[in-house]
Amino acid sequence: MEYECSRLLPSCLQKSGRKRAVKVMTSQPLKCSVPNDSQDLRSVAQLLLRAAHHHPDSGVRYVTAEAGRDATRQPYPELLRSSLQLLAPLRGHGLRPGDTVALLLDGQREFLTVFWACLLGGFVPCPMVPIPGDPARWSAQLSHVNQLLDRPLLVTTEAMSAELPDVPGLTVATVEHLRDAERASAADGGSSPEVHIAAPEDLALLVLTSGSTGNSKAVMLTHGNLLASMAGKAGKQRLTDADTTFNWISYDHVAALLEAHMLPLYVGAEQLHAEASVVLAEPLNFLRIISRHKVTMTFTPNFLLGPLNASVRELSEEISAGGEALDLGSLRHIVSGGEANVVATGEAFLAHYAPYGLRPSALWPAFGMTETCAGSVYNRAFPVTDVGQEFANLGTPVEGLSIRVADDDHRPLPAGEVGELQLSGPMITGGYYHDEAATKEAFTPDGWFRSGDLGRIDDGRLTLVGRSKDSIIVNGVNYFSHEMEAALEQLDGVAGGYVAAFPTRRPGSDTEQLVIAVHPELADDDEPGLHRLITAVRSTVVIHWGFRPFLILPLPKDAFPKTSLGKTLRQRMRKRLESGGFDDVIQRVAELTTRRLGGHTPPEGETERVLAEIYAEMFDTDPEAISATASFFDLGGTSLDILRLRRQVTRRLGVADLPIITVLMAPSVRQLAARLTGGGTPAAEAYDPIVPLQTGGAKTPLFCVHPGVGEVLVFVNLAKYFVGDRPFYALRARGFNEGEKPFESFQEMVDCYVRAIRAKQPHGPYAIAGYSYGGAVAFEIAKVLEAEGERVDFTGSFNLPPHIKYRMDELDFIETAVNLAFFLDLINKKQSLDLPGELRALPRREQLAHLLGIAPQRRLAELDLDLDKLTAWAELAHGLTSLGRTYQPSGTTRSMTVFYAIPLRGTKEDWLNNELRRWDEHTTEPNRYLDVPGEHYTLMGPQHVATFQAILRRELDRALGDA
Repeated sequence: MEYECSRLLPSCLQKSGRKRAVKVMTSQPLKCSVPNDSQDLRSVAQLLLRAAHHHPDSGVRYVTAEAGRDATRQPYPELLRSSLQLLAPLRGHGLRPGDTVALLLDGQREFLTVFWACLLGGFVPCPMVPIPGDPARWSAQLSHVNQLLDRPLLVTTEAMSAELPDVPGLTVATVEHLRDAERASAADGGSSPEVHIAAPEDLALLVLTSGSTGNSKAVMLTHGNLLASMAGKAGKQRLTDADTTFNWISYDHVAALLEAHMLPLYVGAEQLHAEASVVLAEPLNFLRIISRHKVTMTFTPNFLLGPLNASVRELSEEISAGGEALDLGSLRHIVSGGEANVVATGEAFLAHYAPYGLRPSALWPAFGMTETCAGSVYNRAFPVTDVGQEFANLGTPVEGLSIRVADDDHRPLPAGEVGELQLSGPMITGGYYHDEAATKEAFTPDGWFRSGDLGRIDDGRLTLVGRSKDSIIVNGVNYFSHEMEAALEQLDGVAGGYVAAFPTRRPGSDTEQLVIAVHPELADDDEPGLHRLITAVRSTVVIHWGFRPFLILPLPKDAFPKTSLGKTLRQRMRKRLESGGFDDVIQRVAELTTRRLGGHTPPEGETERVLAEIYAEMFDTDPEAISATASFFDLGGTSLDILRLRRQVTRRLGVADLPIITVLMAPSVRQLAARLTGGGTPAAEAYDPIVPLQTGGAKTPLFCVHPGVGEVLVFVNLAKYFVGDRPFYALRARGFNEGEKPFESFQEMVDCYVRAIRAKQPHGPYAIAGYSYGGAVAFEIAKVLEAEGERVDFTGSFNLPPHIKYRMDELDFIETAVNLAFFLDLINKKQSLDLPGELRALPRREQLAHLLGIAPQRRLAELDLDLDKLTAWAELAHGLTSLGRTYQPSGTTRSMTVFYAIPLRGTKEDWLNNELRRWDEHTTEPNRYLDVPGEHYTLMGPQHVATFQAILRRELDRALGDA
C-alpha cells in the first residue's frame, strides 16, 4: 500500500531560484541576508545566519571525556563568526561553490566550525573518520575517497595530518594553517567574506556509507533535501527555541549532524554535544547529562537502552550512598533508532526510570537512513500502540514523505503484508555521487527509493521485520556480510567461498546477533583443531569489529545454499537456523567447548558465584554455564574486556583498582576468587615473570619476551589464536608490583627468565621469541639454554636487529616516556615527535602529568593508569632502556627467524638489508626473514594480528616439527 502525508513545506522548496552572494560584516549585525522564517529559507547556510541573528542567546555546549561534568559553550553568533573567519583561507586553497571538502576532524568544536565554513562558502563537506592501526586499509579508503570526490581538499589537524598515509594527489590543509592564514589576513586588513546562498537543488552535503574496504558510496543531500527534512522533523517533534537537545554520536553519523545539530539550529534551540566515549565508557552518563543540563530532547541508538536497563540497580546504589541525584523530568522525548526497537526493552526502560521523573511517553522509536536525511518516521505513541508486540512500530512519516511496501516487482502491497520499504519525498537523496550503477539500483522504475528493509504498514504505521540487504545491524551499526566473510576466509582451516555472516535475533533481544557459518578444512576427528578454529573466528570478529558472534557454526559444504553464480543465500541459512535446522550443530559446538575447557566445575562460595555472574553477563550466557576453572580469555575475553571486568568487580564485590596483572595471572573464576579473598584486595605475590596467556595444546610451548615497555598486554590477542594448539607464555619485566626491585643488569634479566622458563619446561626443545627490545633478550636466552645443553629449535625476533645500543642511546627519560605513551595509545604519532622537545626542561613528574592530561580518559581507565602508576611504569621502561645501552651482541645461537615490518624510520628494504640481516653474524645456520604486514607498533594490532599469527604459527610448526 502507499501512505502519503500532506505536503506542508516551505514554498521555496517547490521552486528553484537564482543563486546570490551576501556580504557579511562579521563585526556588525546581520541584516538583509537573514531570513525571518522557514518560508524564506533557500540555503542551509541561512540556518546559521538566522540562528545567530534571531537566537543569539542560544548555542552549542560541548562536553568532553576530559571535562567530565563541565561544558564549554559557543553561542550561535560565535559559531558563525568562527566559521566566517575560515572562509577566506578555504577560498585561498582555490575552493569555489560546489567543490568538495573532506573533513577529518575529531574535535567537536573544530568540526562544526569547519563544517559551517564550508556551507557558508557553498562548498560541499564530507565527514570522514580514520581507520586506525591499518595503514593499508586507511590508504585504500583515502585513495578511493580522493578519486570519488574529485580530489577534494582534506581538512584535518596537524596531529591527524602526521598520521595520514602517503596518498598520491591528496591535498591536505590543517585547521592550524587555516587559522594562521586568517590571522595574517586580518592583520593586513583583509575584507569581510561573502556568504554564498545556494539554490535548493544544489548539492549541500556528502555522507559516506559504511565501506571500510575502500568501496564507500557518497550519499548526495541537497540544500532542498536538508531543509525539507528540517521542516518535517521540527513539525513532528514540535521543537521550539525553548528546548535543549543532547547528542553523543560522532558527526560522521548523519543523525548527529541533522537530528541533533541542524534541527535544534533550525528552531533556535540550545544544543549539547558530548564525545561518544563519555557515554560508551559509562552508559549512565547519558542520563546524568540529561539530568544536569535539563535536556528536553535527545537521540540515541536503540542499543543503549539495554545497558541502561542493566545499570538501574547500580544507579540506585550510588544514589543511596549519597551520589548525585537523577531528575529526568525535563526530558520530553528520546528519539531511538538505528535498528528494530524491542518492545519489552523499551517498556522496561520507561518503567525503570519512571521513579526519576521519566515520562511514560518519552521513548519514540524511529526510522531514518542517511538517504532520508536521518529520522523521517516517528512513533510518538509508544508503548500504547505496541502492547503485546515483539518489535515497536515506527509510527508515521514526517510531512512531505510518502512510504509504501512493495513486492519484488515494486508493486505496492496491501496493508499488513510484508514487503520492501520504499520511500518518496523531497528529503530523499537523489542518489550516490559519481556512482550511476548504485543510484540506479537504489530506485524503482517509478522513482521510489529502496530502503533494503522489510516491513509492513498497518493503519498508516510502519513496522520493520528484517533486512533484504546483506548487512547486519548490531548495536545500531551496520556491518557488511561480505567484509566479515573476506576477513575470516584468511584464517587457516577455513574453506574459501564457504563463510557466511548473517544476523539473527533471539526473542526479546535488544539487538540483532551475528551468526558466522564456516566450513572447516580439517579432519573429522580433529577436535583440538576445530576448537582452535572456532576460537580464531570469534577472536577475529572481536578484534576487528568489537563484538562477539552469537553463534559460530562449523557446517558441511552442502549446508551453504548457493545461486547458480555461486553466491551464498544467507537469508535461507537464517531461516533454517531460526526454524531449528542447526540445533544439533549448536549443541555439538557447546559440548566441544565445554570439553576443551576442561569440563564444567560449578562455582563454590559467594565470591565465585558473583564472578560467574559477571563472566556470564560479559559473554552473554547463563551463569550456570560458566565453569569455575575456565579461563576468562578462553571464554572469549580480550584485552578490551579487562576494563569491564575490573569495573564490575569493583561494583559487585567492592574491590577497587583490581590490577590488570591479577586478571592475567588468575583468569578463571576460581583463581580470581582466591586472589580476591582476605579483605577484598588481591594478595601480594612473589615475582614470577611468566604470564600464562594460553595453556592448552600438546605442541611445544612458546615463550614470548616483553617489548621495551616491560608489559605483556600486547600479546593477549595474539595468544588467543594458539588455543588448542600450543601453550603461550609471556615474560613480564620485574618492577611492576609494589616492592619489586627492577633488574640491575641485562644479564640478571636473562638469567631470571631462563630459570623461570626451565621451571615451567625443564627440557627442550624450546621455542623463544621477543617483540622489539625482547628480541635481543630472546637471543640471549637461547644462547644460555644451548650452553646448558638444551635444544632451542625456534628463536624469533619481532622486528628487532641485534644491535640496539645506538637506539637506546637516543632515548633519555622523556623520549622513553613519550614512546611508552605512544605505544599505549595515549598520544598520537605527531605528539610523540613533538613532545620530547617541549617537555624536556620540565621535572619528570610534570612531564608525566602533562602526558596524562592530554591522554584519552577512557584509555587511561582501560590501562588502570594514574600519575603514580605511570611514573612507576616510565621509570621501569627507562631502566630497561638503560640496560639496553650496555648491551652488545656476542656469540651465536643455532638460527633465528626474523619477522620484519615497516620500521620506525627509513624504508623496509633498508631496515631488512642493513640492520636485521646482521643477525647472520650471530648464528651458525642460515636465518629466515619473514615479511609481515603493518608497522613496528602495529604488526600485532587489531588489523594485522590474524595475518601475523598465521605466519608465526606456520613457522613454529616448521621449525619444531609440530605440524
